Amino acid sequence: MATENYTVNNVDNFIITGFDHLQNQKLLGFLILITYMLILLGNSINLCIILTDRHLHKPMYILICNLAVVDIMYSSTCSTTMISVLLAEIKTVSYYSCISRMFFYHLGDFTICMALTLMAIDRLLAIRLPLRYHSIVTNSRTFLLIFLTWLITITLMGVLTSMADNLPYCQPVIRYVFCDYPSMIRAACVNPEPYFFLPAMLSLWPMCGQFPFIMCTYVVLAYSVTKLSNNSSRKQMINTCLSHLIVLLSFYAPKLVSILLTRIGVVLTLTERNAILIISSLIPPLINPTVYCTRTKEIRKRLADIFLHKKFLPNHLKSISIALSS
Repeated sequence: MATENYTVNNVDNFIITGFDHLQNQKLLGFLILITYMLILLGNSINLCIILTDRHLHKPMYILICNLAVVDIMYSSTCSTTMISVLLAEIKTVSYYSCISRMFFYHLGDFTICMALTLMAIDRLLAIRLPLRYHSIVTNSRTFLLIFLTWLITITLMGVLTSMADNLPYCQPVIRYVFCDYPSMIRAACVNPEPYFFLPAMLSLWPMCGQFPFIMCTYVVLAYSVTKLSNNSSRKQMINTCLSHLIVLLSFYAPKLVSILLTRIGVVLTLTERNAILIISSLIPPLINPTVYCTRTKEIRKRLADIFLHKKFLPNHLKSISIALSS
C-alpha cells in the first residue's frame, strides 16, 4: 500500500467489510451463532466435569481444561465480531476493541499449538514410561508448564500487538471478517511486506517445529502400541491417541491446506481466504470438546451418570443408604 495515496488520520473505528459481497448473510450469521453456542456448551461441560470431580484432577485432564479455556477465548474473539456484523448489522468496531481482539485471537491460536504439544508429550511419557509417569508428570509440573506456555505466548503476542498499535492508519476498513494482524496491517498506510516478517517467523515454529514433533511422537506411540500383548491395553491406548490425533488434525489441516495452496501457486480470492479463516477459527474449538466427551472414558462415564440422574455419593454414604433402605 503506497503511503502517498492516503492521508494519515487517527482512526477511532474500523468497518468490517469482509461479508459485504455475500447474499445470505443472516444464514451464515445463524450458523456461526449456533456453532459458537455449541463451542461454549461443549467446552463448559468439559470444564465443569473435570473441575467438580476430584478423581479427574490429573495431568491429562488439567491439559484438557487448559485446551478448553483456550478454545473459548480463541473462538470468542472472532465469533462475537462476526455475529455482530451478520446478525446485528453492526459493522463498526472501535480501534482499541479491534486491537484487543487481535491480541486475544492470536494468543489463542499460538497457545493451542502449545497446548497440543504438551498433550502429545504427556501421552508419550504415559505410554513409553508407564512406571515412572506419575513421578515425572505431576499436577504442579503440569501447571508450571501451562503457565510458561501462556507467559511465552503473551510476550510474543504483546510484541506483535505493539507493532500494529504503533502504525499510522489511513483507512478505517477491515477487508476480512474480523480483526486479526494481517487485516490491520493491510489497513495501515505503510508497505505491509516488512511487517509480515515476524509473523512469518512465528508461524514457522508451529508448522515446521511443533507439528512435525507431535507427528513423530505419534509414530513412536504407534510403534509402542504394536508391542503390547494385552488387547485391552492396546485398545485403550489406541483410543486415547486417536482422540489427540483428531484434535491435532482439525487444528492444523486448514492451515496446511492454505499453505500448500499458496506454495503451488494457487491465488485465493478474498472470499476463499475468509472461508478458510472462519473454518480454522471455529471447527477446532467445536471438535475438541466433542472428541474428549465421546472418546475419554472417564468424562463419558460422568456424562452418562449426570444424564441418568445417578447420585454421586461417597462409599460410606452409599453403605448407609443401602443399610437404611434394607
